Amino acid sequence: MRLSVNIDHVATLRQARHGRDPDPVAAAVLAELAGAHGITVHLRGDRRHIQERDLYLLREVVRGRLNVEAAMTPDALKVLKEVKPDQVTLVPEREDEVTTEGGLDLARHREEAADYQALYREARIEVALFINPDPATLKIAAKLKPDCVELNTLEYGQAVGQRAKEALKRLRTAAEIAARAGIKVHAGHDINYRNAQELTAVAEVMEASIGHAIVARAELVGMDRAVREMLELIR
Repeated sequence: MRLSVNIDHVATLRQARHGRDPDPVAAAVLAELAGAHGITVHLRGDRRHIQERDLYLLREVVRGRLNVEAAMTPDALKVLKEVKPDQVTLVPEREDEVTTEGGLDLARHREEAADYQALYREARIEVALFINPDPATLKIAAKLKPDCVELNTLEYGQAVGQRAKEALKRLRTAAEIAARAGIKVHAGHDINYRNAQELTAVAEVMEASIGHAIVARAELVGMDRAVREMLELIR
């Protein structure tokens, strides 16, 4: 399983003082030097952490895959068509949420997702859909045929014991549906050092996007060690 390190919360700490440090671009370099296969950031509409300047600099320095999460808005489309990350992951977004609360509601926003997927593909940017691991949503995604789906692992990440096993089973079923449709499968949200290793049992999941846990660990032991410890778990 590949690792894409989400560095949003390095920028969150910087924006707390509206200064220059810590620099998320430097964090991205350190993460890749430690073995990360790519970098993920979320360009939010309110710019609460990652700024446009960060994106342009990241595009210059990231040697693996640069994945940018973004809502389906004209603002994000305009910026990302200029930056040209390797992948855009379309996510739902609410102004008052602390973090992304769930996957895209494709039953309600199927046409909008199809339109934005086409617009990003015109710019030669791969598109992923961040969705909950339920069969009905996967069936809609299979018809949209994105390059990738990122399964929302929030339920799995917050569960323990038998509930975690049941959540993992649902993830496996969703991943199998996507794989049968020829869609690449990634996973992300609330994956940490306690639950990452068991996620590797879902063979179809090619990549995990992990941010908060790694950045929190890096504040104590440094980015290099935090990334290497996570890589040991998911290998």
